[in-house]
Amino acid sequence: MRIFIPSLLILTLALCFASARAQSPSSGAELSPGSAQLINPDELLTLLQSTTGEKPLLLNVGPSLLYMQAHIPGAEYIGAGSDKQALDKLRARVKSLPHDKLIVLYCGCCPWSHCPNVRPAYHQLNAMGFNHVKVLYIANNFGTDWVDKGYPTIKGQ
Repeated sequence: MRIFIPSLLILTLALCFASARAQSPSSGAELSPGSAQLINPDELLTLLQSTTGEKPLLLNVGPSLLYMQAHIPGAEYIGAGSDKQALDKLRARVKSLPHDKLIVLYCGCCPWSHCPNVRPAYHQLNAMGFNHVKVLYIANNFGTDWVDKGYPTIKGQ
């Protein structure tokens, strides 16, 4: 028995594969788990608790309810990175900063692979020429990967 795959399906698969291979650095592939653009919670905690070196600008790009329930001390609320107004606020916040400023973005609304907020914010900063941007890798959610580990949090604004 011969299996027939429609030509259109083959063409679609070929185009998808070619597109994936031709992704630009700002396409999202750089935010894969283990990539240099990500920072793990324990690494961020060490950085924040260090008495030497420059502290990062820590920006929360998640939902406001999540930020109000618990957020990392010193984090500034920008708004959900998937929202145009939040991206406008992000641009305004970093406009006067040097492009080599260490900036750490985080959300934590849902599992990493489903987060709609960190990638748009990361890409916005990248497009603006910021070259020292990290994204906090939150595999599951902020509660599980930060709060439940006993890492410092504060509530409210």
